Amino acid sequence: MNDNSKTRARFFVTPGFETCGAGKRVDVIDPATLEVVGERLVTDADTIHAVIARANAAQQGWARLDAKTRASALHRIADRIERSDPREVAVLMTREMGKPYPESVGEIANCGAIFRYYAEMARDEAGKVAGTTQAGSFQFSRYHPLGVSVHILPFNFPVLLMCWTVAASLAAGNACIVKPAEATSLCTLEFMRHFEGLPAGLVSCLPGDAQVAQSLIHSAATHAVAFTGSVAVGCEVGAACARLMKPCVIENGGSDPMIISRHAPMDVAVAGSVTAAFHLSGQVCTSSERFFVVDEVHDEFVAKFAAMTRKLRIGNGMDKSEIGPLVNEAARSKVERLVDEAVNAGATLVCGGQRPPGLETGWFYEPTILTDVTPDMSLMHNECFGPVAAICRVADFETALERANDTVFGLGAAIFTTDLAEAIEASERLQAGLVWINNPLIDNDALPFGGWKMSGLGRELGRQGLDAFRRPKMVIIDHQPQIHDWWYPYPDDWFYEAGGRKLGD
Repeated sequence: MNDNSKTRARFFVTPGFETCGAGKRVDVIDPATLEVVGERLVTDADTIHAVIARANAAQQGWARLDAKTRASALHRIADRIERSDPREVAVLMTREMGKPYPESVGEIANCGAIFRYYAEMARDEAGKVAGTTQAGSFQFSRYHPLGVSVHILPFNFPVLLMCWTVAASLAAGNACIVKPAEATSLCTLEFMRHFEGLPAGLVSCLPGDAQVAQSLIHSAATHAVAFTGSVAVGCEVGAACARLMKPCVIENGGSDPMIISRHAPMDVAVAGSVTAAFHLSGQVCTSSERFFVVDEVHDEFVAKFAAMTRKLRIGNGMDKSEIGPLVNEAARSKVERLVDEAVNAGATLVCGGQRPPGLETGWFYEPTILTDVTPDMSLMHNECFGPVAAICRVADFETALERANDTVFGLGAAIFTTDLAEAIEASERLQAGLVWINNPLIDNDALPFGGWKMSGLGRELGRQGLDAFRRPKMVIIDHQPQIHDWWYPYPDDWFYEAGGRKLGD
């Protein structure tokens, strides 16, 4: 890390970084070593108001640009991302929240493509010409930007998820204000360098706490909100936006089910399940947390699943390890509580279930597998967000589907099967916004990402992700104006008495 990243509390407004004299400073702690690795700013109210005003001024000029010019600007952002050395941002990300370094690098490497996608999507999807409802009339729809969008981010994919919504919003003609997660402020700020070529004030990053987010959401001078986080906070954000009639996209996470069919390709299912359950120490919104394994293959799956899990290396994300620390002490405490409650209620601990020996410093927890889990356990009704796989033995595929859907969440769902009928039935009947068959956790810039039920509102990515940041307008043009026969005043013979007799007869 350079000295500025470690020691300067700052915020970003295109074209560069600024310091705030009145804002509070907070130490940034490495969750693997508990060392102070930097200092972040809590942006003060005066700065927030000033940045919002600058964003609105910048947005006026940005919205007047033609789609091709805006697309060129987004392609230049993609060029900067793809040509840059990702190591500085990646190291910051790993030091701030514990992600294994190769995954931090991979996250940054995936960011350029989304700017290219929305650069061209906004050029191509600009409206619709409709079949006319009246002769001599030209009837179409067009899109307008919303204004200034607010982007409230999680810690687990701080850069990639920011790019998903910021790229769409910029392509739609908006200005953007980013509020990074408290745990990943430094890496997000460092990544903001890629926006330096945009107009002054168009893109901002204001680090801070929940009060900063609330100020941005409640401001009458911001016009849309994109939020990723917990159900409880997501509901509060949605309610606040509703009171202001402010469009929002909310992704609340979930407790995703994984079905292991009797037709599962076992070795593939085991490897895929280890990744789906333990990637980023289970701190992924779409992590598989609830496993429903058909009785016929249950014991084989558990044995192989546990054997592969025990091979995972636990340690500092800057070392050779697949399992890093949880983001903070509160996160680990929640995982420990849910696992202990399940074991006390009768679940069987197959592996893990403790802090790894030799790693007493840092918020580490072993990847954990539980069997004999029952539907009444709290682990089955809460998002664990940690390295825990809770396995339920089920009689058959139908029972697995029923149990998978028995939840208030509906973000993702996965199944391993080679039976075509099961695959089609799962894609139709699983109550989730994302369904994976034999390949969990994959996304696609061109397809909508988001949840059902309590897992969220609206969609990121795809055409829907662009529409979230623009408003449609219907336009009717009569190029040869004329008086139409349905206009006032009505002819006398259009009027009837109650009995059906024309007036005046």
